[in-house]
Amino acid sequence: MDLSRRPDKGLPPTARPLPAPGPPSGTDLTLLYRGPLSSCDFDCPYCPFAKRRDSREQLRADRAALERFTGWVAAQTGDRLRVLFTPWGEGLVRSWYRRALVELSRLPHVERVAIQTNLSCRTEWLAEADPEGVALWCTYHPGQTPYERFLTRCRELAERGIRFSVGVVGLPEHREDAVRLRAELPPHVYLWVNAAEGRTYTDAEADAWTELDPLFPYSRHPHRSAGLPCRTGESVVSVDGEGTVRRCHFVRAELGNLYDGSYRAALRPRACPLAVCDCHIGYVHLETLPLYDVFAGGVLERIPAAPPTTAA
Repeated sequence: MDLSRRPDKGLPPTARPLPAPGPPSGTDLTLLYRGPLSSCDFDCPYCPFAKRRDSREQLRADRAALERFTGWVAAQTGDRLRVLFTPWGEGLVRSWYRRALVELSRLPHVERVAIQTNLSCRTEWLAEADPEGVALWCTYHPGQTPYERFLTRCRELAERGIRFSVGVVGLPEHREDAVRLRAELPPHVYLWVNAAEGRTYTDAEADAWTELDPLFPYSRHPHRSAGLPCRTGESVVSVDGEGTVRRCHFVRAELGNLYDGSYRAALRPRACPLAVCDCHIGYVHLETLPLYDVFAGGVLERIPAAPPTTAA
């Protein structure tokens, strides 16, 4: 497939040629892809996939599934697409994920491709990617990798002009490292804090984390979502390694299959069927929250459009 570099990136908006019109069925869509990969090189105590190993057969299956998906994305030239890889394990230690980000970043109809990563891999491969089309959502896990190594990788990303955010899980034992990261990361890099799953924060604890991440209040409590309008199922979908399309990772009802096109007829506005939504990759799409404005241009990689102020 032709993955030629995007000639218009880097030009001011007024200098960019207008995109060729797509077919009437053209779709503007964000895809959250999660294949069968479940192995990780870290053993975080709060993660069920810590130090899990995939067999050779499982890795081959994951690679084949990913290559099928990227081939499908490359062929959808009449659509406008954004892709976020959300693997259960660590993807960037696998060559096929690095290659997928490079290839998709160069496609003119892919607005951006991003991945959630622990940043344990080297960064040299990003020299082949279009820096305006690729982004990383990086999580620092204290105790799993040397602090200086992680910080060095972040600085390398900044030097390469790669868009990225950095975050930590809001546990007391992570506080010191989070403070240090905020002080030593480039000022333009957003440091986010995820509320630890199942943890209740006192007001004093929440205030302390909010000093580091003004948007932490959005993460502190699960969001009531039952019956509320959400962009998932209309302009955002989840895709697994078989091509099964669902509205998001957290709602199991199927909308169809990516590869036979049956999902397209199912895209429409929907209310959330769940009582609450407590994960950023889910509640960021709730229409009752202002997060599409907060993260305008950076929803995929969790980068605010402007320096964040404290959430209401």
